[in-house]
Amino acid sequence: MPTMIKGPALFLAQFADDTAPFNQLDTIADWASGLGYKGLQVPSGDARLMDLDKAAESQTYCDDLKGMLAERGIELTELSTHIQGQLLAVHPAYDKQFDGFAPAAVHGNAKARTEWAHDQLIKTAQASRKLGLDVTVSFSGSLAFPYLYPWPQRPAGLIDEAFDELARRWKPVMDAYDDLGVDIAFELHPGEDLFDGATFEMLLDRLGNHPRCTINYDPSHFLLQQLDYLAFIDIYHERIKAFHVKDAEFRPDGRQGVYSGYQPWINRAGRFRSLGDGQVDFRAIFSKLAQHGYDSWAVLEWECCLKDSATGAAEGAPFIMDHIIDVTEKAFDDFADSGLSQQETRELLGLS
Repeated sequence: MPTMIKGPALFLAQFADDTAPFNQLDTIADWASGLGYKGLQVPSGDARLMDLDKAAESQTYCDDLKGMLAERGIELTELSTHIQGQLLAVHPAYDKQFDGFAPAAVHGNAKARTEWAHDQLIKTAQASRKLGLDVTVSFSGSLAFPYLYPWPQRPAGLIDEAFDELARRWKPVMDAYDDLGVDIAFELHPGEDLFDGATFEMLLDRLGNHPRCTINYDPSHFLLQQLDYLAFIDIYHERIKAFHVKDAEFRPDGRQGVYSGYQPWINRAGRFRSLGDGQVDFRAIFSKLAQHGYDSWAVLEWECCLKDSATGAAEGAPFIMDHIIDVTEKAFDDFADSGLSQQETRELLGLS
């Protein structure tokens, strides 16, 4: 049967705030519904939006949460573990910065922080199952990224050891998710060890092609790397289980290119933009995803160096709706079917 992409939906990470209506899930759902959104992707570790411990333990809590959203015409699309996934694997160069995303009790203790992240990831799988969700979205974490473009050259075996360790940390998590029937869809993102197809395959191979190791497709990161984001869908469509709709532009000049010369976002050659303001060919992307039968959510992730977030959110819902393809149930040339029988068809081929 033909399938349609679901949407529009909104990722709340960039919108959750300590001020109303963005400081609790019911009011932010009212706001999003008023803009035309039908789904919300929720950061599982943001206590303003949900209590992860309760969600992991209580079916009643999860049912109440889903019911509250349903009253507003909203569904949960996925739970996000971007922060917890990142903290599962942190290079020591970033310890101080990433401690800020973890509880104070584990600051200065990388091993305890990793254990906390592991526990959070497992709880998110349990919560997802109780919420009826089959996919989570996450980051892989990073042990090797500081050595992406090194001088002096990388020591032999450094990358292999980094990815072996990454697999050791993710394998028990993947197995726990598999027991619960939940996928982990990695957002392939510079700064993470998984940032393109090649690096995704490096982990996937070490995980024995684990069925729960999947992809959250975000073309903005690929455009800024100058990767063919349409060919990517053809190659990896069976692993694409989630979709961030985010725009970007890449305008190199005589001073900077892909690496953007340490400039702030507004001055970079590669910049994230609001939907429709960048260079990503979303017509082609939605067509490719429809061609390959993607039937999950199209989720706006707003990150723009120029446009206000409220404007980006208001423009995002109709943009996504305009790009979702109502997949046809018949071929355009069905009207010309001559209705020949199998025997008559064989006769046309000279086989009878």
